[in-house]
Amino acid sequence: MKVVFFGTPQFAVPTLKKLLDHPEFQVLAVVSQPDKRRERGNKLTPSPVKALATAHNLSVWQPEKVKKDVETLSQLQQLEADVFVVVAYGQILSKKILKMPKLGCINVHGSILPQYRGAAPIQWCLYHGEKETGITTMLMDTGMDTGDMLLKATIPIQLLDNAQILADQLEVIGADLLVETLLKLERQEIEPIPQDNSAATYASLIQKQDYNLDWSKTAIQLHNQIRGFYPNCITTFRNQALKITATVPLDSAYIHELPPELQDKIHKIPNLSSISGVPGQVVSIAKGIGAIVQTGEGLLLLREVQLTGKRPQSGWDLVNGTRLTVGEMIGD
Repeated sequence: MKVVFFGTPQFAVPTLKKLLDHPEFQVLAVVSQPDKRRERGNKLTPSPVKALATAHNLSVWQPEKVKKDVETLSQLQQLEADVFVVVAYGQILSKKILKMPKLGCINVHGSILPQYRGAAPIQWCLYHGEKETGITTMLMDTGMDTGDMLLKATIPIQLLDNAQILADQLEVIGADLLVETLLKLERQEIEPIPQDNSAATYASLIQKQDYNLDWSKTAIQLHNQIRGFYPNCITTFRNQALKITATVPLDSAYIHELPPELQDKIHKIPNLSSISGVPGQVVSIAKGIGAIVQTGEGLLLLREVQLTGKRPQSGWDLVNGTRLTVGEMIGD
C-alpha cells in the first residue's frame, strides 16, 4: 500500500515508524509543518516527524499552507498514493487533497470520538476529569474531526496521569491501531460509522490564560487543570512565578486511587481532616512530600514545582530550599 504521511510532533513518530517498518506499506513522502525556531540558540529545528523521515531518506515537504501550495499539491497528485495518513499534522486539508488518494485520508485522533474533537483532546479530557480516553481512526472529511469512524481503542486514566504520560501511551496505541485500520480497510473488513454530532464535544487550542491557577477552584479542579496542561500551569509565590507540575487532591474520595506508598505517607499527615485556611494558603507541610494548600474546596498537596529560572523540583525541596512556612500564600 502506497502511503503519504502527514504529521509533525513526537505523537506522530511511532505511527510513521510503524509504517516504515511494516512490509505491507511503502511510505512515498512525508508532509510536515515548517521548521521552527527553538528557545536555545534560536536555531531552526525540524519537527520530530521530519527528523525521522530525513533519517530514512524520504522526501519531506513543509508548505506554510498546504491547501494553497501549488507545488506541493501537484507533487501529491502525481504520487497516486493509495492513502494519506494524518497524525497531528497541524493544518486543515482541503477537499481537493482529501479526494486524491484511492482509499481516502485516514486520521489518527487522540480521543474517543465524537468526544473531544479538535486540537488538544488529551489535555482537555484530563482537564474535565475523564476516567478513560483512547484513539479513534477515521475517514477524514472537510469538518473538524467529523469524519466517519473506523476503529477505536480505549485506556483508563489514572489519577496521577498527566498529558505527557497519556500522550506517551496513546502514540503507541495509535500506531498499532492505524496499521490494523489500513489492513482491514484494504480488505474491506471495516464498515465506517458516522459520528453522532449531538454527542460531540470540542478540545480547542489551549490559550495562555488557561495556564493560570485560581485557588478558589476546588482541589480536584486544580489538580485536573495542572495535569491536563502539564507542565505549564502557573501561580505566584513571594512575588515570583511558580509553576505547579504535579499535585495530589487530599480528599477521601481520591486517596484510594493513589500508589500504596503515597497513600501511606498521606495517612501519616497529622490532623489532616481538621486543617483549613483561606484559598491559596499553605495550611500544613507533608514531611518528605511538600506543602499542602487550601483551595476553594478541599486541600491540594504540591508534589512537584518549578521556580522561575530553576529546574523542576519536588515539593519537599521547595519547602526546604525556601524555608516555606505554614500560613504563607500561594497565588495572588
